[in-house]
Amino acid sequence: MATRKKSMKLDKKVKGEPGQFLTDKLSAFDNAMKQFDRAADILKLTKNQVAVIKEPRRVTEVKLPIRMDDGSIQVFMAYRVHHNVARGPAKGGVRFHPDVTVDEVKALAFWMTYKCAVVDIPMGGGKGGVAVDPKGLSLGELERLARRYFAEMIDLFGPDRDVPAPDVNTNPQIMAWFMDTYSMHHHDYIPAVVTGKPLALGGSKGRASATAQGMVYCVRKAFEHFKIKLAGATIAIQGFGNAGSYAAKLLSEDGCIIRGVSDIDGAFISDDYGGIDPEVAIKHVKKHGSLKGLEKVVKVKRLGDPMELLEMSTDVLIPAALENQITSENAPRVKAKIIAECANGPLTPEADDIFEKKGTFIIPDILCNAGGVTVSYLEWVQNRMGYYWTEEQIQQDLKRIMETSFANVLATSLHHKVPMRTAAFIVGIQRVNEAAELRGLYA
Repeated sequence: MATRKKSMKLDKKVKGEPGQFLTDKLSAFDNAMKQFDRAADILKLTKNQVAVIKEPRRVTEVKLPIRMDDGSIQVFMAYRVHHNVARGPAKGGVRFHPDVTVDEVKALAFWMTYKCAVVDIPMGGGKGGVAVDPKGLSLGELERLARRYFAEMIDLFGPDRDVPAPDVNTNPQIMAWFMDTYSMHHHDYIPAVVTGKPLALGGSKGRASATAQGMVYCVRKAFEHFKIKLAGATIAIQGFGNAGSYAAKLLSEDGCIIRGVSDIDGAFISDDYGGIDPEVAIKHVKKHGSLKGLEKVVKVKRLGDPMELLEMSTDVLIPAALENQITSENAPRVKAKIIAECANGPLTPEADDIFEKKGTFIIPDILCNAGGVTVSYLEWVQNRMGYYWTEEQIQQDLKRIMETSFANVLATSLHHKVPMRTAAFIVGIQRVNEAAELRGLYA
C-alpha cells in the first residue's frame, strides 16, 4: 500500500436477472473470516486470542408468527447475533429483507465489532434481521412484525446490552416501535435502547446523513493523500437508499460530478458535463419509490443491466447496496480509481486481491461507512444524559472521529505495507483483543 498506484480495476460473475447481486463461492460470513485471518496473521495472534474474538458470541434465531390484515397467520424467520461485547454493548442495525439469512447476519455483526473498534467507540458488534419483503406488508402488518421481533428477543436488548439501529428497509418509525415496545415491557421511558429514532423521541440531529457524511470525510482525506482535487471528480453510486442518496447530495456539494446512480429497479448514467442532479433523483425516488423512470425526467441513459454501473469509468465508485457486489468475475472490469464502501461487505476477498494488484485504493466498509454507528453512539450518549447537542456539535465530533480514524488506518497501511482493509482490521483487532485480555475469562 505504501507504493499503491493512483490508478485502479474486478472477480467471477454469476449471471442472472438484471440487477441480481453477485456472489463468489464463499458466503458473506466466510469472506468476513478470511478478512480477519489476513490481519490476525500479521499480528501473530495466538490460537487462544483468535478463539475469543473471531467467532460470534451468541446467535439467536426465532420464528415470528404475525396475524395479517386478512386474518391469516404468516411466520417469518428472524435473527439477532452478538459477535463481541468486550468493548461495550452490542451495536448494530436490524434489516428487513427477503434474502436475510443467519449467515449474513453473523457476517454483519462481525463487521460491526471491528467497525466500532476502528473508530474507537466503546461498543461491540451486533446485527439483526427478518426474512421479509416489507414492501408487501401494510403499515399495520409492518408494525406488528416490528413489535413482535423486539418482544421475542427483549431479554437480549437494553441500553447496556444491545442497542439496535436502522438498516436495510428499516427506518426511524420502526425504531420508534422498537423503543416503545421495550419501554412498555419495562414500564418506563427508555430511549437509549435503540438509535436512529425520530427527533421527537430522542433521536440525534445529523443521524439521517451520518453514514454518507462519514464516507465523504474519508473520500476527502483520500484525495488529500493522493494530492488530487476533489472538485470535478466523477462519481458512480450503486444503491440509492438513504446512504446512496445522501452520498450523491453531499459529494455534489463538494463539486463532484455524479455520473451514474442505480438501485434494484435500474441504473442510469449521464454523459452531460454537469452529471445527474441528485436533488432531482432524490425527489423522483420519494415520489415513485425507486429510480425507475428517471430517464423520463432527466437526460440520462438507462443501462440494460444495473450491475454495469460498477464498471463505469469514474474516479470514485461507491457501492451502497448489499454484500458481495464485486467479485472475482467483474473486478477486472471495474475502472474506478477509488472505491468507497458505503455498503457492508460489497467486495469479496478475491476481488480485493485483484484490486491490490491493480493499485485500486479501497476505503473499507469498517472505516468508510462508520459514520452511521458513530452518530448512533452519540445519540446513545445524549439519551443517557438527557441532554441534546446541536447539529454543529454532532458534525464536529463526527468529522474529528472519522478523520482521526482514516489517518490511523492509513498510517497502519503504510507501516505494514498492506491494503487499507487489512490495515483497518489490524487497528480494530488490536483494540478488541486488548479489551478481551484485560477483562479476562469469568469462570
